[in-house]
Amino acid sequence: MSDLAALIPTLGTATWVLVMIGALVVGLSKTAMPGGGTIAVGVFALALPAKESTAALLLLLMVGDATALWVYRREPDVRTLVRLIPSVLLGIVLGTVFFATVGGDTVRTTIGVILLVLIAVTVWRRRAARVTKAGPVPSATPAGDPSGPSPDLSAPSPATATPAPAPAPSGPGVAISRAGYGVLGGFTTMVANAGGPVMSMYFYAMRMPVLTFLGTSAWFFAIVNVIKLPFSAGLGLITRDTLVMDLMLVPLVLIGAYCGAKIARRIPQGVFEKLILVLTVVSALALLVL
Repeated sequence: MSDLAALIPTLGTATWVLVMIGALVVGLSKTAMPGGGTIAVGVFALALPAKESTAALLLLLMVGDATALWVYRREPDVRTLVRLIPSVLLGIVLGTVFFATVGGDTVRTTIGVILLVLIAVTVWRRRAARVTKAGPVPSATPAGDPSGPSPDLSAPSPATATPAPAPAPSGPGVAISRAGYGVLGGFTTMVANAGGPVMSMYFYAMRMPVLTFLGTSAWFFAIVNVIKLPFSAGLGLITRDTLVMDLMLVPLVLIGAYCGAKIARRIPQGVFEKLILVLTVVSALALLVL
């Protein structure tokens, strides 16, 4: 018994509380709170040294990915996934080089800045989309009216009659945009496990149907996180203490995923989004000032 106790990482009470909260959030973010993973990024970076926190969180995210693939058993947009992989790989390599050449304080500050920038861009893009869809004269529109506000693609929509999705944009500009999103997504996911908002904006721009959006996102992050694993291991970020701590936290990830799957359709998505934004801003500011 004493031998098993010796394997448990020696962490303070506050640290254990933070990583336990982060593990629950990982599970919730995969099944009920799109973008909520940014909260876990901030919480883990507060609880652990900045570099080590990314590896610890990565392993838990992979557990969350497995639950997301099970909950949303949808066919992904394979062509989109294949086209993204080269630029995402480049971004992961750039993120790995960044990790190997800077100190922990720089990584911590970078995580905070990345989170704030992603939040600002996400809010701006969503507001711009609402204004564009609403038109110059605001008025109430009946459910299912194509002229009304666009549906929130970050959560499953009710089974109601909706207009057919517009065809995905194409052309050289789209290829350049895809490459830019891919590199930024790969870099941010390697440095801060914060590629979710970046890739969500890209999938949104591609005008994917809701279920295709969710399925493609689930498969994308499952694949990317597996690709990231050897890079993190090569940087020496995955240690025995990290593995033991994550094994202890896996049940909380599963509990969070189960609870998220149950409540996803019962709590207004707008409430989730506001909570995510507020908590993520708090976490990012804490990383920058503490």
